[in-house]
Amino acid sequence: MTDWFELARDYETTMIQTRRYLHQYPELSFEEYHTHEYILSKLHDLSCEVQQPVGRNGIVATFKGHGDGPTIALRADFDALPIEEARESHYQSRNSGVSHACGHDGHTAILLSLAEILEAHKDQLNGNVVLIFQHGEELMPGGAQEMTEAGCLEGIDRIYGNHLWSGYPTGTIYSRSGAMMASPDEFNIAIHGRGGHGAKPHETIDPVVVMAEFILSAQKIVTRTIDPVKHAVISFGMVQAGSADNVIPDSAYCRGTVRVFDTDIQAHIKYKMEKLLQGLAVANDITYDFEYIRGYLPVDNNHECYETIKHAAQDLNLIYHDSDLMMIGEDFSYYQTVKPGGFFLTGCGNEQKDTMHPHHSPYFDIDEAALKYALSTFLKILDLENVFENEEA
Repeated sequence: MTDWFELARDYETTMIQTRRYLHQYPELSFEEYHTHEYILSKLHDLSCEVQQPVGRNGIVATFKGHGDGPTIALRADFDALPIEEARESHYQSRNSGVSHACGHDGHTAILLSLAEILEAHKDQLNGNVVLIFQHGEELMPGGAQEMTEAGCLEGIDRIYGNHLWSGYPTGTIYSRSGAMMASPDEFNIAIHGRGGHGAKPHETIDPVVVMAEFILSAQKIVTRTIDPVKHAVISFGMVQAGSADNVIPDSAYCRGTVRVFDTDIQAHIKYKMEKLLQGLAVANDITYDFEYIRGYLPVDNNHECYETIKHAAQDLNLIYHDSDLMMIGEDFSYYQTVKPGGFFLTGCGNEQKDTMHPHHSPYFDIDEAALKYALSTFLKILDLENVFENEEA
């Protein structure tokens, strides 16, 4: 019987080298042209069928088996973030203002090494393996939607994805059945009043005060109109108004996010925000603009896929836990609307290596020892899905 963990450990150095190269040349969502070409160069000498571009920059590599086993897809994303890297290293980002502050460089390195393993063991393939290298995960509408609409899941039985996670310790695997990650909606609001001198507020319609009232009242949508056992968050990330201390501006602006797991609650929050703005308009003689952008659907793991992930980790003697519900978003959810899918987190947080910083932090980095845990879990998933021949038969 193949020792998948030992096999993954054999590729650890290769994965680290690949990950560090990608880390030096990060590219923003939907602009990943160099990364796209790099992935193609790594697949060039392998016997897989390569489709590209799928969507704008996506790549699909298919390894075909010789039996009647299932067709299993594995996905990695490869875009970066508009964040200036503050952490110093010899593999630091060379692209100003852009960095792999979320671990997607590691995801791609894992899947490229998995491609090499599939090539080396292609005679053992009973089923087919489809490797989905996805662009644009960080920016809505997301590359998953583009790639799915381009047909990347045609003929697929199940799909699995992984995310390296600094909030969990290295060597651990986390997943859960059903809802796992939230829908990350966005909203933009402008409140228009009538500006004037700060010493004569009675001659103005102050949009700043109305905006402050809206921000405070919006919190009651969650705390007083939604069942406390449900999960919802409204957060304001940007508020802007005015340019001088003694001038009441004409307009005030805010942007924020709504996170939910339930589409009915999502619709309820949008409705209540709109009603609140309508009431403020009547009470204060303001006008407003309200844009609500629905984000990715919640990541919702198929129960059988979840069981496969859990058993894979346990069979490898890795530390497995059911994850908490998470208010982050992930466009892997789009694949799950088309095919049964399972998503898991591989811990890469290590206090001694200073890799506990949160995702999207300028100090973010991963414990590269985590790469082999994710790779071995993917391999064991394929084994449990009967993609590989039973060596004992």
